Amino acid sequence: QVQLVESGGGLVQPGGSLRLSCAASGSIFSINVMRWYRQAPGKQRDLVATITNANSPNYADSVKGRFTISRDNAKNTAYLQIDSLKPEDTAVYYCNAALKQYSWSKMNNYWGQGTQVTVSS
Repeated sequence: QVQLVESGGGLVQPGGSLRLSCAASGSIFSINVMRWYRQAPGKQRDLVATITNANSPNYADSVKGRFTISRDNAKNTAYLQIDSLKPEDTAVYYCNAALKQYSWSKMNNYWGQGTQVTVSS
């Protein structure tokens, strides 16, 4: 089976920084796109950043300039560096990966359990 485990969330003051990690483990042949989403209380889950297996990033307009997505393909891990945190960044951050478990299998999407980021003074 495949597991995605996020870590790195926590309580941080406005203006602070966090680095989230998403480690994929299990039977993995290849990972295509890795994405970070976030969901604030009472709101829908929104895509914030995407990175391809060629390390090409893309960001939601709302986070450009403050969020940086990266990945280590050797470790099957994606990262999200969040700088200049604002209270409106408070949300559960979820990792998503489109991957193949085996060379012959189709591409499937997998989700992590989420990590809470709270920005408050």
